[in-house]
Amino acid sequence: MTFDFLSRLIGMIVIGIAGARLGSDVSSIVSLDATSSAVVFGLTGVLFGLIVTPYITVHPVRWGVRTLNELPVERLMLSLVGAAVGLSLTLLLAYPLSLLPEPFGVVLPSLLSLVGAYLGLTTFGIRHREILDMMSERMNRSSVRLAAAQAGRKLILDTSVLIDGRIVGVAETNFLGGTLIVPRFVMNELHRVADSSDQLRRNRGRHGLDVLKRLQRIDSVAVRMVEDDFEDITEVDNKLVALAVQMQAAIITNDYNLGQVAELQDVQVLNINQLAKSLRAMYIPGESFAIRIIQEGKDVNQGVGYLDDGTMVVVENGRQYMDRVLDVRVTKLIERDAGRMIFAVPEAELRRGTPEAST
Repeated sequence: MTFDFLSRLIGMIVIGIAGARLGSDVSSIVSLDATSSAVVFGLTGVLFGLIVTPYITVHPVRWGVRTLNELPVERLMLSLVGAAVGLSLTLLLAYPLSLLPEPFGVVLPSLLSLVGAYLGLTTFGIRHREILDMMSERMNRSSVRLAAAQAGRKLILDTSVLIDGRIVGVAETNFLGGTLIVPRFVMNELHRVADSSDQLRRNRGRHGLDVLKRLQRIDSVAVRMVEDDFEDITEVDNKLVALAVQMQAAIITNDYNLGQVAELQDVQVLNINQLAKSLRAMYIPGESFAIRIIQEGKDVNQGVGYLDDGTMVVVENGRQYMDRVLDVRVTKLIERDAGRMIFAVPEAELRRGTPEAST
């Protein structure tokens, strides 16, 4: 039995009984006898409870739980502190207001307390980062996460880079130097992917949510959720570019097309794929390293192996060393848009001074 069905059942019974009781009380007003009025109002209450109850019970609770799970811990704590501060301040005015004649003396203190708690909750929640910074400065705490990150640039994460996951390793090295910003519409897209009926998409979406949680747990990185949205823009990529322009921020992505669109609007783009490409091992002619030959090359007697980063290594006279690890020396390096290619010869061939190796 699901919570949704259980809430409908309980709501149907409770509201049905309340409706029957109400119908009996107002029978004289609706010009019906007590029994008929109770039956009519009771059935109306049953129908109302069956339809409406989940929308005032289960759905708000699910929304609240999801919101609490997504909130950073520091924002949640500051929001609760703000609610307590707002409630405390309004309580100072509650006693003078309670001296007013009824109904003002009864209604106004409670209403003012609710308004004060709400204002404190929302104010501290929205300004939590600035409040933490101020507290850090006042208490002379050297916080890398709050001082250095806030002084740095703003970096907006898109969906692809969260699903990819390599941003966690980059963030842990402290090379980012800025505040990571996750828009609410990116979170919504991750949830849609995680709720997909396709298992592969569902796994990718859940992995992206896990990556975001790991980022939030890194002490040296500030992760900020923003609620800014653009209702007149439907595409998430276009929303990212608009948000980057508005916040004067850079975009971290793996999406080549998004990068091109962003650069056309003078938005800085940090592409994780380009970063990984630039960090590949660099060998120059004359250097030696070990490589495993796993396949034949296009030309005669060539063998091919791959470095850990995926760089192809073509070994002259390497076909005879198939499925073996051998030391090779670099003879030539070729840079292409698709990647780097290394040409090498076996060290054993060079030591023997074979004519093929020396060419």
